[in-house]
Amino acid sequence: MVKFSVFAAGLQALGVKPGDRVALFADNSSRWFLADQGSIMAGVVNVVRSSQASPEELVFILEDSGSTFLIVENWATWQKLKPLLGDLKLHFVALLSDEEGGEGDRGAIPILSFAQVFQEGAYGSVRAVPADREQLATLIYTSGTSGRPKGVMLSHGNLLHIITAMPAVVQPEVGDRILSILPTWHSFGRLVDYYFLSQGCTQIYTNIRYLKGDLQTYKPHYMGSVPRLWESLYEGIQKQFRTQPTTRQKLIHTFFGISQRYILARRTRQGLNIDNLNPSGWQRFLAFLQVLVLGSLHQLGDRIVYQKVRQAMGGQFKLSFSGGGSLAMHLENFFETVGIEVLVGYGLTETSPVLTARQVAHNLRRSAGKPIPQTEIKIVDPQTQQTLSAGQQGLVMVRGPQVMQGYYQNPEATAKVIDPQGWFDTGDLGWLTPTQDLVLTGRAKDTIVLSNGENIEPQPLEDACARSPFIDQIMIVGQDQRSLGALIVPNMDALKQWATTQNASIKLPTDARTASPPGTRILDFNDPMIQDLFRQELNQQVKNRPGYRPDDRISTFAFLLEPLSIENEMLTQKLSIRRHVVMEHYRDMINGMFN
Repeated sequence: MVKFSVFAAGLQALGVKPGDRVALFADNSSRWFLADQGSIMAGVVNVVRSSQASPEELVFILEDSGSTFLIVENWATWQKLKPLLGDLKLHFVALLSDEEGGEGDRGAIPILSFAQVFQEGAYGSVRAVPADREQLATLIYTSGTSGRPKGVMLSHGNLLHIITAMPAVVQPEVGDRILSILPTWHSFGRLVDYYFLSQGCTQIYTNIRYLKGDLQTYKPHYMGSVPRLWESLYEGIQKQFRTQPTTRQKLIHTFFGISQRYILARRTRQGLNIDNLNPSGWQRFLAFLQVLVLGSLHQLGDRIVYQKVRQAMGGQFKLSFSGGGSLAMHLENFFETVGIEVLVGYGLTETSPVLTARQVAHNLRRSAGKPIPQTEIKIVDPQTQQTLSAGQQGLVMVRGPQVMQGYYQNPEATAKVIDPQGWFDTGDLGWLTPTQDLVLTGRAKDTIVLSNGENIEPQPLEDACARSPFIDQIMIVGQDQRSLGALIVPNMDALKQWATTQNASIKLPTDARTASPPGTRILDFNDPMIQDLFRQELNQQVKNRPGYRPDDRISTFAFLLEPLSIENEMLTQKLSIRRHVVMEHYRDMINGMFN
């Protein structure tokens, strides 16, 4: 608290006043947290984003938010922003690094080191700011791959609600260790840090490069995460398994097969099998017998195999939280088997972010858990807005103290997502179980959330790819996957013309065998020549698009030989793709692409 106060006093001494916008463009470190809390203590609205974002995006955020003070990761971050600032007025720039400050060459903007801000604060005490839960605390800008990013306005009350509601989910002990790997500027990582520090826990910052070593060194009790992290851990463990002698690999495989049956029976007995939420007495009895018979073998597998997996993760894990997308079922099964408790939750930046979370006593796999205290959830028909009963799929609407104040200086966008009664439209589809667990099934809006938590708007990518002469129609997919995929309706005329230049011809699955000129190569859609052609086309069109990011890359694709049309109900009257219809119709094909 002393350091927070000194940093806050330093900002005030440098001219920062309550209500001013202070941009904080930096990444995970204790100094980030100190700057975050110090700026809030000074009464400002901090505007957070990663220093790794594009310079254009960061400058847009600076300008849109009205920030007049800037805190950045280091000198390099400042250097990449400086040429794009134009007439934007900044009173000072502070570095979180130990690099020496001075004066910038844009109108002699003072450039301060981290130590210099502290020196300014050491000469006086922080001036108290009146406490007001409704006061704007922070602006967090959503990813802007389609149109401009929107600034989510979160108040002190929004943030405090999550901190006061989380004890219903987990109660850590003073001194427990939490490994912080989520981006601190992201709403999920930020609130996880806030909550555990408020409970007297010790926080250790890490990243994916040092994760393995830090798990062993610090032996954390808790960790916030996204599905991609669990995928990486799973792949690393499987890689270790594959290095074992063949006989041991077979033994491991046998134990996992037995344990998978054991945990499924245990879920059924507890009423936590999402495919059978209300088992009959007979089904519970059969499950009880399976648990009884398989339990000792599962425990043997634990002593021989699973315990070593837990030791590789530090050996003291109590549980972890996962957000930013659903967890694949094979990951759910694996980590439950080895004894790593993962509680999946759900929320959005616009909801501070937590709406629902599983609990240890009711960890219903494949669900997003129950609403946290004071949070209302209803499922409505997307067309009629009528409330639906438990088990019926519809649009997820939420209301509670964590819902944002709105989008900054964008009342039109705010009105589209928050109705006069305060219900926020999440844009997600799902259903509620009889016990009020939320099960998400897809997205009503187009945004795709990858397993690393990155948001991708598909329309701009589709528009770019459609520029290829070989692509007639395209739909981007990849919800909860590691990367994007695409369903492609090829332009057959262009493709056949290309084939003739390759001394080849195209063979469709429905083609009768017809005579081809001697020496002509017959190509089908699995032929490497066609696969390479489309891979090059996709990469070229996506990379040439303004604002390209690595997560925009399309890693897999499949061909549709039936065009999307109004007649087959895959296009609207406005010729827009009905994504949920296409997803449902080609679900097996899409799953196959990623498997």
